[in-house]
Amino acid sequence: MAGEPVGMCPTVEELPAGWQVKRLGSFCTKIGTGATPRGGSEVYLNSRVSHALVRSQHVFDRRFDVSGLAFISDLHARELRNAEVQSGDILLNITGDGVTFGRSCIVPDRILPACVNQHVSIIRPDHRACDPGYLLSVLTHPATKGYIESFNSGGSRRAITKGHIESFEIPLPSLPEQKAIAQILGSLDDKIELNRRMNVTLEAMARALFQNWFVDFDPVRAKLDGRKPAGLDAATADLFPVHFQDSPLGPIPQGWEVKTADEVSTVGIGKTPPRKEHQWFSDNPSDMPWMSIRDLGDAGVFISHTSEFLTAEAVEKFRVRRIPNDTVVLSFKLTMGRVAITDGEMLSNEAIAHFRLNPKTPFGTSYLYCYLKGFSYDQLGSTSSIATAINSDMVRGIRVLIPHKSIAEAFERTVKPLFTQMKNSQKQAHTLATLRDTLLPKLLSGELSVAETKKRALIGA
Repeated sequence: MAGEPVGMCPTVEELPAGWQVKRLGSFCTKIGTGATPRGGSEVYLNSRVSHALVRSQHVFDRRFDVSGLAFISDLHARELRNAEVQSGDILLNITGDGVTFGRSCIVPDRILPACVNQHVSIIRPDHRACDPGYLLSVLTHPATKGYIESFNSGGSRRAITKGHIESFEIPLPSLPEQKAIAQILGSLDDKIELNRRMNVTLEAMARALFQNWFVDFDPVRAKLDGRKPAGLDAATADLFPVHFQDSPLGPIPQGWEVKTADEVSTVGIGKTPPRKEHQWFSDNPSDMPWMSIRDLGDAGVFISHTSEFLTAEAVEKFRVRRIPNDTVVLSFKLTMGRVAITDGEMLSNEAIAHFRLNPKTPFGTSYLYCYLKGFSYDQLGSTSSIATAINSDMVRGIRVLIPHKSIAEAFERTVKPLFTQMKNSQKQAHTLATLRDTLLPKLLSGELSVAETKKRALIGA
């Protein structure tokens, strides 16, 4: 039944001798949430006076994102003093639409002092009984996602309460073993984060080139001004025209075109079968990964792995459209503008569109990825209404700039090494994450000891 606990998280058949299972509330000194300051976002400050305000969009699994961090005045911070976080506190998103819900991380010291709003819970374990890094490892384990979902009262807008969190049943080894487990898994996190940051840099390089060529049109403007295009060899510079022409997108380089998304690609929309048909995890090779907006948001440039699966029977029964490899996917409901490229065949929900390029389209998936990442979706309509703001016809009608084939090919050649490196880096990060998530149940069950794990160097170099 929704809202009731469904066993220990993550499920372990038998714990080693001396270990305990305790309700989370029994070894925490604080479990609580915050509030939005009076006046809402209108009172947010652009720079720090004293306190930052943490919202659900900052909380990722095992990672805190400082992008868009808001700040509040001393007065508003005093009003939220019961929502102030401390070093070592765990943050858990307790509401959401399936994108942010259930994500958890440890608050980084660098953003303190800070308070949380009403969508984020503070979990403060008693450090004499529980190591925060260990507890975070349990809360963010993939098997725990279904456990946390089981407390949800239902509906597309997920929510859990303080009482639910207090009732979570957590396996507790001795404190030294907790710390050792947290250290082992944390070392993998460090390597995953290094890969993520590297990919952020590589993507920025690719998108900067796209901006220069296909948004700012710098090579054309340079030639129009009688200057040599910066950073281009003579052969590449010769590919760009010298003049502009009018188009539905405004002035574009002469000889280029503007077409709709369904003219350059086959646009498909995903589908969500009844929830009973979904599986959180699967080791059956015939089951297919099913992509949610949350998966798309967590994926990076490429998406190859999802948190849910559908059986082959369910795919056939409900006629869920298969998305081929090397297809650009875009979220156009709930959360607008999340873009990725598929790395393998998969499925998606109905809030995600798929763009399979036509054979005669002059550009490749790298170009379309960069174009959709930089596209201004508010021009399609108001995004204030989740259900009706953007529909599939609007997605199919997205206007796409079509450069000359020779220039599109030059762009693809230039950025291909960057995208290849990003894909390989993401695969390595996934391998590390899988190892991390595989190790925790084995360490909890006693199948592997901390000492044995270190001795066998399972976390690698």
